[in-house]
Amino acid sequence: MTEGTTQVPEPGPNQSAETYSSAGGDTDVVAIAPEGAEGILEDAPLADPFGPDVVAKAQNLINRYPQSRSALLPMLHLVQSVQGYVSQEGISFCGRQLDLSDAEVSAVVTFYTMYKRRPCGEHLVSVCTNTLCAAMGGDAIYRKLQEHLGTDGAPLGHEETAGSPGEPGSVTLEHAECLAACDLAPVLQVNYEYYDNQTTDSAVELVDALRNGERPAPTRGAPLSDFKGAELQLAGFFPEDEQAYRADVDGRSAAVETLRGARLAEERGWTAPVMPDNVALPEVEKK
Repeated sequence: MTEGTTQVPEPGPNQSAETYSSAGGDTDVVAIAPEGAEGILEDAPLADPFGPDVVAKAQNLINRYPQSRSALLPMLHLVQSVQGYVSQEGISFCGRQLDLSDAEVSAVVTFYTMYKRRPCGEHLVSVCTNTLCAAMGGDAIYRKLQEHLGTDGAPLGHEETAGSPGEPGSVTLEHAECLAACDLAPVLQVNYEYYDNQTTDSAVELVDALRNGERPAPTRGAPLSDFKGAELQLAGFFPEDEQAYRADVDGRSAAVETLRGARLAEERGWTAPVMPDNVALPEVEKK
């Protein structure tokens, strides 16, 4: 034992002469992690999937904000438009562009459900299973799609993919919290475009069409694209072709049911009460 070390780890600056683990003395560590095995021990650098065009888009995003780190959310969507998910390489890419640590980027990625940690299919199907949609049939739709997309009698799980991720016809299924369309329940989204008033049968037909290479028109909103195309738009990049651009941004987003209350108020002259001027706010109890 060298000077300044201890046989057993102790608090303070002294280092232990040996390392300890919970494994028994007969554990064959070399067999568990053989030299050259793929995984976290792999030393070979990974190929960078983010070329000069992606870097240029990242810089474009940064230039839109007074503080560069404010571009992190759209930049993560940009990463997903390239890879179909946020990989560790994608996290490092954002960190380099924004001068953030991987930990800072990872904290954001793992907070928001729109950032996927596993590769998505060509299409992401999100079934609303929140209270009203669930009561109106959302739970039944989700279970039906799980069974329909599953294999060998096993239902497809949350954020699992039928087919090879990224390949044509592949579908990733997820259950989602409120999709803000309670008046049209039950609803689902494909790549964040709405399909309203669904049933188990219509949902199966929709998914089958996607798997066959079709792109059924959403109930409202922009024409359907694939997941990566939707992510590019969420990052803030739209088609240069004027006709395609107008089709994407001018699609009808509000349904008749959604506007019914406002229309009734307009027809009948209803208005909200006007707040009187100079109303004293109640005192807030000091703690």
